[in-house]
Amino acid sequence: MAEVSRTARVIQNAKVALFFYCINLILQFFSRKIFLDYLGAELLGLNTTAQNLLQFLNLAESGIGAAVAFALYKPLSQNNRQEIIDIVSLLGWFYRWVGLFVIAGSIVLMAFFPWIFAKAEVPLMYAYGTFIAFLISALLGYFVNYKMIVLSADQKEYQITIETQSVKVAKIFIQMLAICFLSDGYVWWMVVEALAAILVSIKLNVRVNKEYPWLTPKLVNAQDLQKEYPYILKKVQQLFFHKIAEYALWLTTPLVVYSFTSMTMVAIYGNYVTIMGGCLALVDAFSRGFYAGVGSLVVQGDRDSIRKTYLEILTIRLFLAGMISAGIYFLSESFVTLWVGRQYLMADTPMILMIFIYFIQMSRSSDLFLRAYGLFQDIWAPILECVLNVGLSILFGYFWGLTGILLAVLLSQVVIVLCWKVYFLCSRGFRESVKLYVVTYIKKMFLLFCTIFLIKYSFGSIDFNISGFVIWIKVGIAYILAFSLVGGILFYCCDENFRAALSRIYSRYRVR
Repeated sequence: MAEVSRTARVIQNAKVALFFYCINLILQFFSRKIFLDYLGAELLGLNTTAQNLLQFLNLAESGIGAAVAFALYKPLSQNNRQEIIDIVSLLGWFYRWVGLFVIAGSIVLMAFFPWIFAKAEVPLMYAYGTFIAFLISALLGYFVNYKMIVLSADQKEYQITIETQSVKVAKIFIQMLAICFLSDGYVWWMVVEALAAILVSIKLNVRVNKEYPWLTPKLVNAQDLQKEYPYILKKVQQLFFHKIAEYALWLTTPLVVYSFTSMTMVAIYGNYVTIMGGCLALVDAFSRGFYAGVGSLVVQGDRDSIRKTYLEILTIRLFLAGMISAGIYFLSESFVTLWVGRQYLMADTPMILMIFIYFIQMSRSSDLFLRAYGLFQDIWAPILECVLNVGLSILFGYFWGLTGILLAVLLSQVVIVLCWKVYFLCSRGFRESVKLYVVTYIKKMFLLFCTIFLIKYSFGSIDFNISGFVIWIKVGIAYILAFSLVGGILFYCCDENFRAALSRIYSRYRVR
């Protein structure tokens, strides 16, 4: 394989991901607006719930893809084609059984739809159709698209992004037109959803076959390969528990909200998830290219480089997370009012709790390095996270509704993500004391709070009850420029990791 610098591939992956992220984010907001105006909050809530139900069945996959990606870092760095073929064959065998389980589980689950969607004031046919459209996409991922894991592990994530997101852009645009201009708009929405999944599958396989014509997995001998690569199965078993906690965070919350409130509240919550989830996707798009690069770096074993890279990634993600979180606080109310109307505004307290939750998600950097090291053996941590998340959500939700549910989610994130994962990475991965990293984190947070305070002071005279999108965009741009300038100066003067990260990026572009 051609030797291309990790930084170059990180930048390539990030540029492509950011480009499609911006396009999809704009289309997503228009799409959701059209969905609410033409089909209503009830159908939007049903759509979200059906998607979450399918994700629960996807728990069967939990950890397989991540474990295989971890296993591929070394043979890819050594250009060991036979080992790559063996590992991908093993993935295909695993996914075949996962796909069969999902099919069986879906049949059983759909039998209970009349009870699950009893409160929904929409035709039950829509619940079945929506679920089946999402199911087709999931099954293609298990039976057909599994070979794309090599592109991801080989730092060619941008190719996956191009093939999938280009279809997604066209899909969303066509779905909006169908809802607006066709009498059975939602029926056509479901048809387009399924056809787009098929087209993505075809494009991904063409791309993989072009990049790796020698990659010919053989599923028939996969059982024998389990004995040759026992550590993959071990990592899958460990990652299963971690994925449960991840699903508990993103998938049970809308269902608990639905249980204690209504479909309309699910739609309101979903609007803010769309906004904050889009912001999280922005940070992920920026840092997605680091995944395989960090894996390659860990394989080389240069502890000093690993430590520096971790601190640089942490610093950049904290900076971006702070800028985005403060921006949501200042500008989300006016945006939601302009976007879908004041009737879909969320109260201040649950909104602030959501901002803190997403700040933690946007700034978390430990998982990237834990995955590269293959450190998944702390299975008690995701179990505790899941118990705190689900258990406290139900308890607090009963007493305080949406505010209680979000408070429970935040507590689980603080205990596990902010505290435990950092300690685990430092003690088992870096083999260093966590004190240095705690002090470094506090310093960076102090700089962040100083930046936000100065921005709030400078924006104090601005009325955020904005009356039009053009004015909103102007204020948003002014905010981004102000934060970048004030925060950039503070961090550049006071944080060596921020300076190092900017220098690394600048040197790459200067060479080009």
